[in-house]
Amino acid sequence: MSIKDVIKKSFLESDAFNQAITASTVGTMILDLAVALLIGLLIYLVYRSFFKGVVYSRNFAMTLVGMTVLTCAITLAISTNVVISLGMVGALSIVRYRTAIKEPLDLLYVFWAITSGIAIGASMYILVGLAFLIMFMMIVLFSRGGIGRHAYIMVVHYQGDQTGDAILKQLKGLNYSVRSRILRGEALELTVQVNCRSGNTAFAEKIRSLEQVQDVALLAFNGEYHG
Repeated sequence: MSIKDVIKKSFLESDAFNQAITASTVGTMILDLAVALLIGLLIYLVYRSFFKGVVYSRNFAMTLVGMTVLTCAITLAISTNVVISLGMVGALSIVRYRTAIKEPLDLLYVFWAITSGIAIGASMYILVGLAFLIMFMMIVLFSRGGIGRHAYIMVVHYQGDQTGDAILKQLKGLNYSVRSRILRGEALELTVQVNCRSGNTAFAEKIRSLEQVQDVALLAFNGEYHG
């Protein structure tokens, strides 16, 4: 018998092809899936608490929970049987997901859920816990500067250059930047991005009360441009 036959025989007779499910295997599966559900719910709560996009999608947030559990289930399946793992790799290789991600930060949560599911399926609970703490601290740290503050796009239609100077004078003391200034005959359109604390929009009323100001439009702005 050659070395090749010995290796092939030992591989075929190994536990990699054993599809028997024992009580300990069932217990491990239940524990891993329960931990995956818990971590998925925690990721869901973090996403809901720190979401700063334009439109909050509850369906996407719930998908993070399901994604964590299903990824854990897939990892459990491919880690217990070589035949199943090869078949699943072939099946998943033909799947194409074309759902558009509107918020770039949502990709972070998607990979967070997938990574957590894979690690839990491999029973690496310490790694999952450490990764969760690091990700949570990072999100809190980078979101801290924006708590209680909002960005607005203000569009003002007015007449006269002196009125434009008066508008900018009313914004003195605020964090603002002029985005555009459009001239249409005698009418002018001024677009300004204003960063202020939540509910502090009294400057818009003061600008609207100026002479030769026709109207003021104040739009919520999340700070991101998407093409």
